[in-house]
Amino acid sequence: MKKIVDKALSRGYFDHGWLRTYHTFSFADYYNPARVHFGALRVLNDDWVAPLQGFGTHPHKNMEVVSIPLKGKLRHGDSVANTQTITPGDIQVMSTGSGILHSEYNGSDKDPVEFLQIWVFPKEENTPPEYNNYDIRNLLKKNKLVLFISPDGSTPASILQDAWFSMGTFNAGKTIEYTMHKENTGVYIFIIEGEIKAADEVLSKRDGVGIWDTSEVKIEVLKDATILLIEVPMI
Repeated sequence: MKKIVDKALSRGYFDHGWLRTYHTFSFADYYNPARVHFGALRVLNDDWVAPLQGFGTHPHKNMEVVSIPLKGKLRHGDSVANTQTITPGDIQVMSTGSGILHSEYNGSDKDPVEFLQIWVFPKEENTPPEYNNYDIRNLLKKNKLVLFISPDGSTPASILQDAWFSMGTFNAGKTIEYTMHKENTGVYIFIIEGEIKAADEVLSKRDGVGIWDTSEVKIEVLKDATILLIEVPMI
């Protein structure tokens, strides 16, 4: 088993007033040559956006983009005629492919929005751009790790990569046995809330650990926790 630990306070951080953003991996003005990506996982940003503020229309190409709201309302618009507002319990998935213009704004005039912005390298480039959003509330059960993105269409969402996204909220004392879906993949565990132990590491809120060269991972929940697991090819 191999691992890399990314503590919350070691992430890149920028406060733009309207945007407070933490970057687990190199992004924009934050560059760390030791933390450019974890396999096919390229970006894991933890964003806070002020009311009625957001990211204006801008282009993306050849990246699978997943947005997971944690608090508030996230309003999406794009050049393929989609306009949607999502809240916690929803996810949005965008294949930027050959190119797409999009915007992401706070959909509230009173409260901030907090969300995770995740980019994964695609398996194939220059595909037709596509956007979808999904309500996964019915899947989210206490003390259960829920698979909500996969490459084969067996889950509500899919992306154009051999990648699997799982999430769950667990009580202290629970143990999770995670089995890799494919050879030569690794899993990145991001602690949204709480405290866990994985790969002999104690990890707290917004810490992350990437684990590979193993077929399974044991996770012990030390304090009530919400965790996100992203399994990707180790390219």
